[in-house]
Amino acid sequence: MTRTAEKINDLVREDSSMTDALEAIREAADRNGGEVEWADVREELTSGQWGRLIEKGVLVDGDEGFEITDREAYDQALDGDGDTKSYDTDVDIDAEESSWSQWDKLAGVGSLLLMFGYWIESVRDTVGGTLDMALGPLDAALPFYGVILSVALLTGLYSTLLQANLMNPEIMGKYQQRMKAMQEKQKDAREAKKEAEERGASEAEIERLDDELEKVREEQMEAMAENLGMFKEQLRPMVWIMLFTIPLFLWMYWKIHGVGIDGTVVMPLIGETSWNAGLLGPMPAWIVWYFLCSMGFTQLLRKALNIDMTPSGA
Repeated sequence: MTRTAEKINDLVREDSSMTDALEAIREAADRNGGEVEWADVREELTSGQWGRLIEKGVLVDGDEGFEITDREAYDQALDGDGDTKSYDTDVDIDAEESSWSQWDKLAGVGSLLLMFGYWIESVRDTVGGTLDMALGPLDAALPFYGVILSVALLTGLYSTLLQANLMNPEIMGKYQQRMKAMQEKQKDAREAKKEAEERGASEAEIERLDDELEKVREEQMEAMAENLGMFKEQLRPMVWIMLFTIPLFLWMYWKIHGVGIDGTVVMPLIGETSWNAGLLGPMPAWIVWYFLCSMGFTQLLRKALNIDMTPSGA
């Protein structure tokens, strides 16, 4: 749908009597060679309706009076022959649904504090020694690659459950729906301006289309600012996952670098290597092995538990 047809539909939605007014203008334009003046239609519509049509840019300056901006789109909108296209930018999103609780904020603070364990040895030793009381028997019973495999299974399980329970796919879908609608609206506004320039439209019409495009850009910027809620929605389960995962990483780091792990491991496509050897740049073998196991278990658990984190439509 062109911008002219969209505006006509908006005007009709606002005022049902606008249909008769638009029909009267079309008939007057046909009688007068494509132009219409207020005196020609003052009996069929109000001055307010006339002013709205000029304000919306449906009528623009002609040689002697006013002319319809896009007659083809005007006829399609009145006769119902055009393809209706609406921009669903007014999506009902409750910001409170994306707000963090006090426990979420505490989890975020705790995650940040635990991250210092990667650089502060005393924190790493404290966390590692504490967790070793629970994970020590597992380490004693299994080879270290099996220990990492078990840790990856555990992290994959609670990560999947936390994401399923703390992130709302419906809200995510609403945010994405609004951004997509805004992008389509801006694209159509650009095309309308380009079309007007190619057919040599009047300066007044070009200026009006510029104003409309600028207005769409402002609406998009406002929507982007409001989309902070989508970022918060995505980050909420992440802080809880980090709160539980960072201590496990610190324990593995402490076990390898502090206590020391004897022996080597045979990695797929790599061959025999030590746990501290760098495989992907500075990333050591034990982290690569953990990520491979974690990603595989996470996908299997989502399938097994029938958990779909794809944003759903509003």
